[in-house]
Amino acid sequence: MLSTKASDMMQKAKIYLCAYPKDGMADKIGMLLFKEKQLRIIISLSITGKDWYLSDLAKASNVTYMHTSKFIERCEKAGLLSSERHGRIKKVALTEKGNAVASSIKSIMEKIGDQEQRRQQ
Repeated sequence: MLSTKASDMMQKAKIYLCAYPKDGMADKIGMLLFKEKQLRIIISLSITGKDWYLSDLAKASNVTYMHTSKFIERCEKAGLLSSERHGRIKKVALTEKGNAVASSIKSIMEKIGDQEQRRQQ
């Protein structure tokens, strides 16, 4: 069972990800530019700015634990994330570089969404 804090973070992540509906052009373009699972992980990490347990991050991102773990390893090597082990449990957080990347991704997604809205008007 998830803690209340983890549950709150998951809810915030779901709200943000729902801002980009699956059937919208912004989502289609975004998925061309970014892989969906990785995008969900980065967005989930950036929403709260807090450390996440890997298992909670996987659940919040709706991504398997194994996929999340492998992606986290690649992000650590790239300097986007830092991690800390607590026994068998691993906590991860965005680094300054990771926050800049996440901010850029959000900005791109917002611009795509704004352009889509203007086309629909």
